[in-house]
Amino acid sequence: MPEFLPDLPVDGIMECLNRSPGHEARSGKMDGPESSAALTANAFGWFLNRAQDLPPLPGVPAGQVASVTLEAEMRFPWAEGRHPWLDVAIETHTTLIGIEARRYEPFRPMKANGFAEIFDRPVWGEKLARFTKLRDDMVAGEAGFQTLDAVQLIKSAYAILTRSEKRAVGGVLVYLYAEPAAWASGKPVDPKRLALHRREVAQFAKLVAGDTVSFVPLRWEDLLGQWAKSAKLAGHVGALHDRFGALG
Repeated sequence: MPEFLPDLPVDGIMECLNRSPGHEARSGKMDGPESSAALTANAFGWFLNRAQDLPPLPGVPAGQVASVTLEAEMRFPWAEGRHPWLDVAIETHTTLIGIEARRYEPFRPMKANGFAEIFDRPVWGEKLARFTKLRDDMVAGEAGFQTLDAVQLIKSAYAILTRSEKRAVGGVLVYLYAEPAAWASGKPVDPKRLALHRREVAQFAKLVAGDTVSFVPLRWEDLLGQWAKSAKLAGHVGALHDRFGALG
């Protein structure tokens, strides 16, 4: 079992992790010093039983948080095939927020990903017109990203829309990312790769701005900086920095 920070609801976190098809906990992936899943589980797992203590995320005016879930499946509007699992789901009375959290992934070689599950299924109409145009441009080879997993973000936006409509609330996709100066080994992360990722995040945000599901890019350090302003969360933030270092 992964090692968690003190004062975390370990049983609840493990229940969330064990239902995910990624098997992050059972496979030992979370034990690695560069694990994004370990960072996310430790950071947001604190709120599983105290959702009311989670401040509204920077840039997401969603009101009082009602629930926090790790490894949340958000299904497309059909039964078969694979469906997205988002790293964190946050619900308020007005908004469903899905978080795709990354740490070192953008600075490694990009893994192959495609749109087989959702391509050419006209079930969303014009509700995600900007996401859909970007998807079509990518399929046609007219748009592309070298560090940003835009395919996964587009899939997640479709799934968030499906679930948020069923609950009659708004939908927000948060891309939570780090800008680490160095790998766990101490080797510097390529600054050109960092700069490219920053440009691609901004490009993606511009292309999908104003769509039904809002896209909000958020740096880990900006999020933790906000949490640190709370007396309740300052100790938690300190423990996260002690365990995971500076996230950028």
